[in-house]
Order: sequence, then structure tokens, then C-alpha cells
Amino acid sequence: MSVADIDGAVATALEAPPRRHPVRSALLHGQGLAGVIIVVVIAALGLLAPLLTSYEPTAQIPGANLLPPSAEHWLGTDHLNRDLLSRTLAAIRINLVIILTAVPLGAAIGALSGLLSSLHPAADVVAQRAFDVILAFPALILAIMLAAITGPGVSTVILVIVAAEIPIFGRLIRTSILKVREQPYVEAAQVIGASNWWILRKHVFPNAAEPLGVQIALSMSVAVFVESAMSFIGIGVRPPEPSLGSIISESIPYLDVNAAFAVGPLFVVAGLVLGFLLIAQALGRARRV
Repeated sequence: MSVADIDGAVATALEAPPRRHPVRSALLHGQGLAGVIIVVVIAALGLLAPLLTSYEPTAQIPGANLLPPSAEHWLGTDHLNRDLLSRTLAAIRINLVIILTAVPLGAAIGALSGLLSSLHPAADVVAQRAFDVILAFPALILAIMLAAITGPGVSTVILVIVAAEIPIFGRLIRTSILKVREQPYVEAAQVIGASNWWILRKHVFPNAAEPLGVQIALSMSVAVFVESAMSFIGIGVRPPEPSLGSIISESIPYLDVNAAFAVGPLFVVAGLVLGFLLIAQALGRARRV
């Protein structure tokens, strides 16, 4: 290799293609902005619950059985004389705590697994077979199996979401790393003698991690559904703590008496799923620009 070739390789390795980060633009315009507004408004309602209602979510109000919506009870009351607005707002907080804990944890473990599997063939085989086993179970079947072992509760919901997300993020990072390693600037860095760790830290992982934002937003929307579904069938958040899914489940026998029983949690679930999906679509479109 001539001196000119070496100099060109050095320049290429040190000047890897600049990574565009149009995240701010994606989240401040169009679908991204709409999604952010929806999620922020719902989160604010949950956080400001003590200021929006004077009732405790588990408090039973004398003589307030299945009342329709009114100025005193905006969503009415349930079959146990509890204010539905306060329970729905408290359920928002519980849901957000679960998904904001489980999804980042699943993403971190999955990304680390994908990174390690891309470094050695033996680790790759073990990781891929483990991912296959987890992906063989639909989320709700996995939830029922884990709930049978550990019992229902918040920790079980978090465990289910983490377990479901690990193979998704693991394979995403593995695929991205394998693609980035074939890029000319990575090969140039190898030519000039850069260490594998330096190449991984400076070039491979930063570029391979770009799809994570889109997948995290998608996983947030799925996690909202998983938490609600688990609570709906009775293996999620334990009563009397409120959950979006459990409120919807409790409302079914009483919809003819108080149709607003299920309105609040249904709108919240739909809003959170829609908001995170809009954010994911905006981030995905920004990556393709």
C-alpha cells in the first residue's frame, strides 16, 4: 500500500460519515409533535392528579354507587363507590412507572446481548437460540406463564415486558452492528491498526444505535397494551390499586348503568398507544431523510 493510500485510509477512518440527529425536528413538527403533545398531556394528568380530584383512588364514598358523570364526579363512580376520575388518573401514574422502567431496562439488556452476540460466533449462537425461545411465546402467553410462577403484581408486569423486549432489541442491535462493520470507514480504521474496542466505541456502536429511538417508542406503545391486558385478565396490578386494564374489566357488567365507567381508561390507553406510535413514525421518517 502506498503512502497516499495509507493517508486516505487514515482520513476516511477519522472522518466517518457524520451521523444526522434530526430528533428535535421530528418531535417538534407534524406527527412527532402530535404524539409528544398526547403523551405529555396524559402524563401531566397523572402527575397532577392530587390537584384535579379531591378523592383518594381507593376511598369508598358513602352513597355513591355507580353514579353517572357529574360536576362532583367527572367520570362517575364505580360499583364499590370509588371516584372513577381519581382511579383513572392514579392508573396513569402506575402505567407510566411500569413502561418507563421496563422498556429502557429491556432495551439495555437486549442491546448488550446483541452487542456481545456480534463479537463471537459462539455467543451469537447462544443468544439467537435464547431469543428464539422467548419469541416463540406471544406476550400474553408469556405473561400467564410468568404470573403462574411469580404471582400477579407490578413486578410481574415489568418482568414480562423486559423479557418480551430483550430479543427485539438484541436482534436490532446485532443486525445494525453487522451492517455498520462492513462500511468503508470501519475497514479503513482496521487498515491503520485501530483496536477493535476503539472501532466499536467510535464508529460501530454509535451508528448501530440510531434505530433504538424508533424501537423504544414502538415498545412503549406495546408495553401500554401489555400492562392493560395483563390487568384486564387479572394477572397484572393487584386490586385495590387501580390499573387501566382492571378498571375496564370491572366496568363490563355495569356499562348499562354507567357507560362512562370504561370511558376514561379506554381513552387513556388509546391515547398513549397512539401518541407513542406517532412518535415512532416521526422518528422513523427522520432516519430515512
